[in-house]
Amino acid sequence: MSNIAKSTIGLMIATIIAKVLGFGRELVLASTYGASMYSDAYITAMNIPIVIFAVIGTTLGTVIIPMYFEVKNDLGDRKALSFTNNVFNIVIAVCIFLAILGFIFTEPLVKIFAMGFEGETLNVAINFTRITIIGIVFTGLSYVMTAYLHIKNNFTIPGLISVPKNIIIITAIILSVKYNPYIMIWGTLIGIAIEFIFQLPFAIKSGYKYQLYVNIKDKYIKKMSWLILPVLIGVAVNQINTMVDRTLASTLVEGSISALNYANKLNGFVMALFITSVAAVIYPMLSKLSSENDNEKFVSSMVQSINSVILLVIPISVGAMVLATPIVKLLFERGEFDSRATSMTSIALIMYSIGMVAFGLRDILGKVFYALQDTKTPMVNGMIAMGMNIVLNIILVNYLQLAGLALATSISAIVCIFLLFGSLKKKIGYFGQDKIIKTTVKSIISSAIMGLITYFTYSMISNILGIGFLNEAISLAVSVGIGVITYGVLVIVLKVDEVNIVTNIMKNKLNKVA
Repeated sequence: MSNIAKSTIGLMIATIIAKVLGFGRELVLASTYGASMYSDAYITAMNIPIVIFAVIGTTLGTVIIPMYFEVKNDLGDRKALSFTNNVFNIVIAVCIFLAILGFIFTEPLVKIFAMGFEGETLNVAINFTRITIIGIVFTGLSYVMTAYLHIKNNFTIPGLISVPKNIIIITAIILSVKYNPYIMIWGTLIGIAIEFIFQLPFAIKSGYKYQLYVNIKDKYIKKMSWLILPVLIGVAVNQINTMVDRTLASTLVEGSISALNYANKLNGFVMALFITSVAAVIYPMLSKLSSENDNEKFVSSMVQSINSVILLVIPISVGAMVLATPIVKLLFERGEFDSRATSMTSIALIMYSIGMVAFGLRDILGKVFYALQDTKTPMVNGMIAMGMNIVLNIILVNYLQLAGLALATSISAIVCIFLLFGSLKKKIGYFGQDKIIKTTVKSIISSAIMGLITYFTYSMISNILGIGFLNEAISLAVSVGIGVITYGVLVIVLKVDEVNIVTNIMKNKLNKVA
């Protein structure tokens, strides 16, 4: 478990660096181009390839890992490498085909994503998109390399791929202001290509060797094709949920879509930092254990992963609910983002936070089923949750307005988790549910006490220091710090198993040093 912990921490650090640079890229774009024709065209051109391939790429990366371990167990390392190259070359062919289609039908694509564009803005967006659409090829290959590095237990490098990309894009944006706006879009294409190129030497070092091998009749490719479709539908469900939320938000007061978006970004940061890191590290291990039919270790690793998410996310969700307003105010309230926008975003954040642990567990449990090569169950559960989300959206938006949309998303995610746990019990029987319930109860008790202490600490310090960015930042930082210490002490006192694992590792290291 110590290796998993090290890999997870390494990936978390890489994610923080990548997220900070990504935020910096948005700030540079905003400060150089503001809300202009070029910024609108650029954002549209960036989003189109992402939407086209993100769903397919995520699906591809999910399915490759368990199939690789199956081929390796059946036929050995050489055939597993051939399988990887087979996928690699098929992806090249498919991506080139998609890029050609995108290049030919750029104008209709842009009009779908930006119906209001016309005149010069439309022309610039079309030209920009024709450049970024080439990046689909590199994006597809990047997903394959990421999956291969995860198989080889290298998680930090894939977590860092957006760092060189964002540095190149930031440089290109700055240069484009002085020379030509098209520099930033060509810089973006180079940045997208760098994501693949950056990973390639590390993949080669881990044992990857390119072979010109294509066999679409290969039985493992056929099996992978059958597994891909349910994953594709399951991933697409999340996109549909987001579209429905935004469509209904557009019927509410002005600023509702933005409030949902900002709250969702804060929620997404937590997911990317903690959940995605845990899921990325544990998934190759679960796939390997499943292919080896090592049920005992499979269940043990799964329980530790689920409990780690519970221990990390429940206190964060409680903290986000308690400190929603000061968090949003500190991060966003400046310029056109006024106190009304802070209030709306805070309400949405509170409602999203109710389902935060469910969002995290849904990703982990999805990976558990994928490791078992069961892609149908997450798809069915996801579709049920989507239907429930839409129904609850329509009902709750009439009573709670913006808050109802975020709450509907949380409730549907919580229901989805119970359905997934029920399906898991049917599939493998005992999955450590007693240990999960025990950890959940202890975490909820600790988080509730932490929440109360954090709330009163913030109220007391903010009353003493008063308003102002620095004073509010100090109040928030101190109250969060005291909350973290409180929660840490409580879970140690309550003897949570996962905490004992960490403390034992630290004790062993201290003993070695001594």
